[in-house]
Amino acid sequence: MKTTLLLIRHGETEWNALGKFQGCTDIELSEEGVKQAQILKNRLNGEFDWIYASPLSRAFKTANILASITNKEVIIEPEIREINFGEWEGLTVKQISEKYPDVFKAWRTDKKESCICGGDSSIRNAVSRAKKCIQEIVSKHKGEKIVIVAHGGIIKAGLIGIFDWDMTMYHKVALGNTCINKITFNDDLMPMLVSLNDTTHLD
Repeated sequence: MKTTLLLIRHGETEWNALGKFQGCTDIELSEEGVKQAQILKNRLNGEFDWIYASPLSRAFKTANILASITNKEVIIEPEIREINFGEWEGLTVKQISEKYPDVFKAWRTDKKESCICGGDSSIRNAVSRAKKCIQEIVSKHKGEKIVIVAHGGIIKAGLIGIFDWDMTMYHKVALGNTCINKITFNDDLMPMLVSLNDTTHLD
């Protein structure tokens, strides 16, 4: 009995377009982000059994657009909110690397913890949170198709946890807005990565 999970990143925001770290700062979808979500809605065509979302508005609104042609209610899951980047939120990668050079270097190269400034304290902590949350959702809905609408950072953390990658994989995966990351699970909940960063609907 195969269980299918679609991990989907929210539509674009103004901060995304500017290259700023958002983290737990609650930034709304831009007009472009709404348009992307509507295109993705047409692609999915309501063909899923359950839909979960981060409580942050950019993910929750994306999920509601995807569910709008169904009778399914979006379930808010606080544990799939974005990584809290603390003092880095609102800054670009360049600004972070200049203002916090030592922590930034460790964040990029440390395979075990990958510490960050404040917030969730490390990618490792976010990985534990995301993995536990995703596994609990999948366990609840065996044999069904589940959508989780979340954020680039926490989706990468979830993938690291599920597939037991080291922390530097966080910096080796690109996830575009409204991308689909498809994972299937067998009866024993062993995962298989089917597709990564699928944004073909935006072409």
